[in-house]
Amino acid sequence: MNILELELLTDTIDETELFYNNVIGLKTISKNNSSISFAAGATKLTFRSSENLMPVYHFAFDIPNNKLQEAFAWIEKKTKILVVIPPDKIADFYNWNAKSFYFYDNNGNILEFIARFSLDNASEKPFDGSSIVSLSEIGLVSNNVSQFSDEICKKYDLSIFPKQPKLNKFIVLGTDTGLFILVEENRDWYPTDKKAKSFWTKVVFYNDGKTREIEVF
Repeated sequence: MNILELELLTDTIDETELFYNNVIGLKTISKNNSSISFAAGATKLTFRSSENLMPVYHFAFDIPNNKLQEAFAWIEKKTKILVVIPPDKIADFYNWNAKSFYFYDNNGNILEFIARFSLDNASEKPFDGSSIVSLSEIGLVSNNVSQFSDEICKKYDLSIFPKQPKLNKFIVLGTDTGLFILVEENRDWYPTDKKAKSFWTKVVFYNDGKTREIEVF
């Protein structure tokens, strides 16, 4: 699965542009009074204007799997990286054959840079925002994760991510290149104490030879 486009909400379009331009190094590809879009590798990331909703999401960017430490140092110069298991700031997802680190954006979204060692995406160029491969994960929130998972799998021909066992309140769908992270409402977004809430989200994704679109509220 590949995430082609991701659309989210923000109360602060101008501040969001500054953060994604200056901290992550993403280029603005379009902007008007109601939305702004960035190129995040192979994914188009769009924020649409909201008012006093204070929406919070979790999503992840794939980076070249030989650039984790370099990306860490690059981001750390510009914003605070979150502790995962004290004192460590790098999470080791050994079942996934991946490592990552987390930080907040200007909206309080929990962002993740993840290096997946099963993928062939190493790079020799110095790391910057143009090194991002794609947007590879988006968290989706439900008050019944198991039912939500069954509905999505049936409607969109998706399957459980084989590297992550299915749990009652945490289910991952997709493949190494694109994942839906399904979590129960009010569960803490790892590695923070921010509670998961459902906010409008639109995803255009490619899976099994088809381009599909999912919209949640």
